[in-house]
Amino acid sequence: MSMKIYVKNLSAGRFIYAIIVALSLSLTALTVQAEKNEPSIDKVAIVNGSVITGEEFNRELSQVKQRISQQELEISSPQLEGIRNEILDNMINLELLFQESRNNGIKVEKEAIDSQIKSLKQKFSNDTEFEKLLSELKLSERALKLQIKKRIAIQEFIETQIVQKIKIPDEESKVFYDTYPDLFKQPEQIKASHILIKVEPDADEIKKSEAKQKIKKIQRELNKGGDFAVLAKEFSEGPSKTNGGDLDYFTRGQMVKSFEDAAFALKPEEISNIVETQFGYHLIKVKDKQPEKTIPYEDVKDDLAQHLKQEKTKQEVNEYIQKLREKSKIEKFL
Repeated sequence: MSMKIYVKNLSAGRFIYAIIVALSLSLTALTVQAEKNEPSIDKVAIVNGSVITGEEFNRELSQVKQRISQQELEISSPQLEGIRNEILDNMINLELLFQESRNNGIKVEKEAIDSQIKSLKQKFSNDTEFEKLLSELKLSERALKLQIKKRIAIQEFIETQIVQKIKIPDEESKVFYDTYPDLFKQPEQIKASHILIKVEPDADEIKKSEAKQKIKKIQRELNKGGDFAVLAKEFSEGPSKTNGGDLDYFTRGQMVKSFEDAAFALKPEEISNIVETQFGYHLIKVKDKQPEKTIPYEDVKDDLAQHLKQEKTKQEVNEYIQKLREKSKIEKFL
């Protein structure tokens, strides 16, 4: 089952964490090094008396800069200034939500924090490497525990004060389904297997000829009635060989064009002639074909309701934050 707006079901905790990540990049600092050339700033904001330090801000900024660098993007000074302001606003939003969680009596148990610290440490070969990275980030374990505490508290606050109060009636899901029918169309798909004899793109004619002789030999075995899956397991050089060449269901646009054209032209149980792609030579067998169809409402209503609930939650969290900002004392020094 598939649909264009389909969102996989998440546990409540994972979904709320996704919202928090959307607001900030907190904790992912453990995967990157701190920016070395950021200016030292004592504090960048005060939120109802709580200080957001320049050190915290620079850690968040370094993550964004590294992601931009990994994507080989260039940003102008005005764009960088906009990014800096957005990061600061996200940090303020998280601080407001944490303060609100405390105002609502939410307390985080030490065991929950220790459990997450333990999980983080398991990503390193030993404690020394973990502590070394914290040192490079200028982040003490105490500060890290505070970040985790805030995240858990915000997660619980959003779940209890917002998510649990949102109900999506069946009528609302049905109206959405009827209003946007194209979102629930499942394109034509086929279930196929293949046998691949690899040829490197820069292979000479001798190697190409040897590979073609191999695939022709397999083709002759199939013509004699050989079992496709058995031959795939024995001779195929692709990763699907362990499954007898099974590629499962796929739609147009998921495979290279020459492979796709040959596969979609076959009938169920039919085997193709030798097909050449940039990966080598293939024999393809189609096991099943499913025409384009609209997924019935009953098959998607639960996932659709979950999707609508997630969208409404994000909207209500943003509206809640805006109200908090309006009644809070926020000073920025960036």
